[in-house]
Amino acid sequence: MGAASSGVTVSSAIVELFSRYRGREAFVAGDRRLTYAQSAEVVGRLMAGYAARGVGPGSGVVMLSPNRPESWLAAAAAYLLGASFTGLQVLGTSEDHVFMCDDVGAPVLVVDESFADRAEAIRAEAATIKHVIVLRADGSSDELAEFAPLPLSAGPACEEDVAWLQYTGGTTGRAKGVMLPHRALVAQALSYLASCGIPEHPRYLAVTPITHAAVLPLLPTLWRGGTVVTLPSFDPERWLRTVEAERITCALTVPTILTAILDQASPEDFDLSSLETVIYGASPISPTRLLEAMERIGPVFQQIYGQMETIGTATTLRRDEHSPADPDRLSSCGRAVLGATVAVVDDDGNELPAGQIGEIAVRGRATMLGYRNMAEETAAVMDGGWIKSGDMAHRDDEGFFYIVDRKKDMIITGGFNVYAREVEDVVATHPAVANVAVIGIPDHKWGEAVHAVVVLRAGASVDRVELAAFVKERKGPVHAPKSVDFVEALPVTTVGKVDKQALRAPYWSAESRQVH
Repeated sequence: MGAASSGVTVSSAIVELFSRYRGREAFVAGDRRLTYAQSAEVVGRLMAGYAARGVGPGSGVVMLSPNRPESWLAAAAAYLLGASFTGLQVLGTSEDHVFMCDDVGAPVLVVDESFADRAEAIRAEAATIKHVIVLRADGSSDELAEFAPLPLSAGPACEEDVAWLQYTGGTTGRAKGVMLPHRALVAQALSYLASCGIPEHPRYLAVTPITHAAVLPLLPTLWRGGTVVTLPSFDPERWLRTVEAERITCALTVPTILTAILDQASPEDFDLSSLETVIYGASPISPTRLLEAMERIGPVFQQIYGQMETIGTATTLRRDEHSPADPDRLSSCGRAVLGATVAVVDDDGNELPAGQIGEIAVRGRATMLGYRNMAEETAAVMDGGWIKSGDMAHRDDEGFFYIVDRKKDMIITGGFNVYAREVEDVVATHPAVANVAVIGIPDHKWGEAVHAVVVLRAGASVDRVELAAFVKERKGPVHAPKSVDFVEALPVTTVGKVDKQALRAPYWSAESRQVH
């Protein structure tokens, strides 16, 4: 536990919001509806169950569950006891889950009843998990039945104590445990309220995991006395029906969800007039598909850019900055949110002027303490108060940032640097293309060759030669794909990002090193 501090903890914010809005509707999950008072009772009972099983300052709780109210209420209970919370990805492997449980060192695993068998397998393999709490769909639990709810209090945590211990997606190697303190969660919530378009009367729809990035608008929503509507999984028509039926005002999505709504459903057939803000992030979306979404869903989009290390929020492109008259601006990830300082730096950490490409670096209160049990990896990204993102970008004279690629993903072909995002944005404007990812593959002549993986629109066709000529005309011959794969869908990670590691694997598996 950290030293005493006057800083506000997320625990104190939770206690305050539950005391303000007791009779209002806090959560909706299918037919299940919870008021703030009922939600507070769930938190209190979880606190009692945790405490009886040894959870307190310095320990943690791990959870495996699809979206449901307890996906956040279970975390709130841990925070109030001064413990940390870790969410496991439902699409993760058992091996990943066991590793994370042991790395956290948590005594308690909370699971949705659909994962009861998986939980027992984890308990058998993980050295630290001693207790499993199984939650039924109605919120009941045999493991909690004997406990009366504890009264909610801010508890022993200080602002520098770890609250959220969340693991990265693992697409660049072993998953890293990002240690996020109370002050970071509070700073992120304030930043969202100030910069990210949370409506005055929010009804927030969460379909991506609340145990990951979808939690970001949740505390701001509850702070305003709003309602969180959860879906356990994504289906395009169900998402649209829920927006219409629940009069959703705010949602968070990723580009793969937006493209699925556009390609597999008909948003024009639903009443989406309640929508005020649709926040999107996690990975780039082409300006072409974004314009289509604006036309078919409405002028409601707001981009956020960040990473788990900065709690997902460093810059934002606001709704009023999404202008069809300025399509180039739609490829920007926006300007710094309130509370964050964002710069483009060179390899030595020197800030670069507008127009020059370098690495995005971020500092502020909404940042991690470091990676758990990974001192070397922590030192590699935390430098003089900055957190280095690994994303290559440039900034314009107005302060808008434009990401061109991941630092490790830059393609070096024939001695030239090619940034995949630039090629992807051009290919995506072709009328036959629904989605695209660009990678570098081994080539004995060029070192690496530009390779495009393309999903076509229904009923459309185009060949490699035409696509290469299309890119060559707009970007020049260096950027033109040397090869193209046509696929039904792009692989995605457990958090909905295009999995470029999976796309590269067939081409690089026989190579002695992952660069030419």
